[in-house]
Amino acid sequence: MSLLLWPQGTPNALGNEAEDLPTLVPYLVEGGAPTAAVVICPGGGYARRADHEGEPIALWLNSLGISAFVVHYRVAPYQHPNPLSDAQRAIRIVRSKAKEWNIDSARVGILGFSAGGHLASASGTHHDSGRPDAEDPIEREGCRPDLLVLCYPVISFIAYPHTGSRNNLLGDPADPQLVELLSSENQVTDQTPPTFLWHTADDQSVPVENSLMFASALSRHKVPFELHVYESGRHGLGLAEEQVGVRAWTDACAIWLAKQGF
Repeated sequence: MSLLLWPQGTPNALGNEAEDLPTLVPYLVEGGAPTAAVVICPGGGYARRADHEGEPIALWLNSLGISAFVVHYRVAPYQHPNPLSDAQRAIRIVRSKAKEWNIDSARVGILGFSAGGHLASASGTHHDSGRPDAEDPIEREGCRPDLLVLCYPVISFIAYPHTGSRNNLLGDPADPQLVELLSSENQVTDQTPPTFLWHTADDQSVPVENSLMFASALSRHKVPFELHVYESGRHGLGLAEEQVGVRAWTDACAIWLAKQGF
């Protein structure tokens, strides 16, 4: 099952057939009490979406008793604010269908890898409580995630930037105001959700400083967080099942999610 994020028409549609119809793919946990839910943003430098950071992650979350939703958000040639609008819309849809999907609308998180981690961090630092007067009932739902899971995330477009992600999202040259606005380490407040981060110290594509800066900002604002830095491992590991040491991130994250009531 795949749902259109914008069944009434995608905002700012460019006429690019491959990217004009962003979707949400549910992986629901059946039966019992209402479950927690996590929206998944695969990485890909805002140029594509990596398959190994989508469905395999959803199935892992299902094994923890958590319903999961892979969001096929728009990527290049689409730029900001479209990917963020899609991620926010995904969170609103999950909340709007909470009863139908047996989900606890107060336990909806977002998880992302690499550029998808940037999108998840942006969702955690740019959110609203919905518009009560909106004609579309989905838009009446809040889009603040209840927690963040950031996996080797792109965070900053200023220090240690991943220039490919920045250029795909903001253009080249990028508007300096947007560079600041979308550098998530500078947008953390006490309203940013609790966060789990992991990274490898020798990541050659997205430097570990991205996670360190976000964790530091969370610490300054007294937002609960957990950070795991593994000594070695290439960028884009996903579940990291073949990587001794790094693959422990899923166990650590499962423990943290349980601690958060997920």
